[in-house]
Amino acid sequence: MDVIRDRVRRHAGESTLAGRASMSRVLAVLVLSLALTACSVTRTVMVPTATVGADAVVTVQPSPTDPASAAATAVATAPVPAVTSTRAPVPTAGATVSTAVAASATPAGATPTTADAEAIKSVIQRGNQEETQALAANDPTVMRDTATASYYQQLAQDLSDLTDSGATTIALVKLTWGPIALTGPATARVTTVETWSTGFADGGTLVGTDTNLYTLLQENGVWKIQTDDQPGARPAQPSPGGTVSPTPVPDVTPVNPGQSSNWAGYAATGGTFTAVTGSWTVPSVSPSSTAAADATWVGIGGADTRDLIQAGTEATVAGGQVVYDAWLEMLPRSEQVLPLDVAAGDAVRVTITQQPDGRWQIVIEDTTTSYVYQISVTYASSRSSAEWIEEAPQVGRRSQAALDQFGTIHFTAATTIKDGKRQTIKQAGGESTSLYGRSAQPLAQPSVLGADGSSFSVTRIGAP
Repeated sequence: MDVIRDRVRRHAGESTLAGRASMSRVLAVLVLSLALTACSVTRTVMVPTATVGADAVVTVQPSPTDPASAAATAVATAPVPAVTSTRAPVPTAGATVSTAVAASATPAGATPTTADAEAIKSVIQRGNQEETQALAANDPTVMRDTATASYYQQLAQDLSDLTDSGATTIALVKLTWGPIALTGPATARVTTVETWSTGFADGGTLVGTDTNLYTLLQENGVWKIQTDDQPGARPAQPSPGGTVSPTPVPDVTPVNPGQSSNWAGYAATGGTFTAVTGSWTVPSVSPSSTAAADATWVGIGGADTRDLIQAGTEATVAGGQVVYDAWLEMLPRSEQVLPLDVAAGDAVRVTITQQPDGRWQIVIEDTTTSYVYQISVTYASSRSSAEWIEEAPQVGRRSQAALDQFGTIHFTAATTIKDGKRQTIKQAGGESTSLYGRSAQPLAQPSVLGADGSSFSVTRIGAP
């Protein structure tokens, strides 16, 4: 649960096409609020249950009647397989499992006996189940029997962090056992690979897989979890130590339709658009004392209208720090920072799709970390355009942040559904637009479309 906690700490903010769809982006990412903006949603909720066979092969399946978890909702673009793992039997509710093993039975560093291994697995599995139960009941005490005193305090704090972040459910989707070794007469180390699903109050779901390194300690002959570390987890991002000073957006009369004062990229119009998708690598932005930002996104609407539903990634530079985040926005609502941890160099894929019931499904995949965030929302869209954009985010109604030095953004697999047909940018008639500054100097320039019709780059040009 440690990694889940780290990945759900930051939320809230706002963005759009300047001069076409008026929008006031509030860069609340600078304070990284934990409050999630509520959306109108319907959630399917599931929680794993356990069936134990005589051969100790455990299959975890979602329960259609238990409202404990929206987190196991399948991600349409990245389905999570059912859980099957060979491990110790899972105790039923209220059962007591003895994990007592003689401390001197196995010398330090030796391979554990079958009894040792089964007892250790049972404690870890029970601990995971108790974390799920603790969040559902908002009662950390259910986790006390499988944890040492110090680890229990950490678990209780984790539970508080999850609740504060808007998480309402967690569920273990898949567990794979790695090496189990005794590191002393009464200590052990275990490696697992675990896929967890987290459901949020707004209906969003975060699914991700991490390696866990457990250490266990025998207390009075009973195994307890002492630590649970994720060696591949990223440290929490620092909050920028300053604020973005906005610069006025001038009343610039474009010299041609392909010029904008705050965005560069491609937009397709002239039809009914019900889906948009695009992939890119989050750019690496250098820390600077000069406040600046950039946002990369795909969206529906907004090219010639005031409605816009969009989602993407963003970098914010302030106080010598750089913070990266994933976000979504539905005008005229404010930007919502999402509990998906992204970093420079991560490959991401964003898809916005209208469902048969009229709702919109937003899926952001970080293919570098294998974490996926999805949410379904209700939004009245004109469906009049599709966009693939690199932007200088706006702050307030008539100001925008300085554009940072993002280098070059490469968009790939950029497609849309126009009039019911999947099309590339070229097939959909997408046209390019460049970003120009206050003195009509170019700041960001899109390339021509690639031979596939669905790829292009946006390059930062000119001085900050």
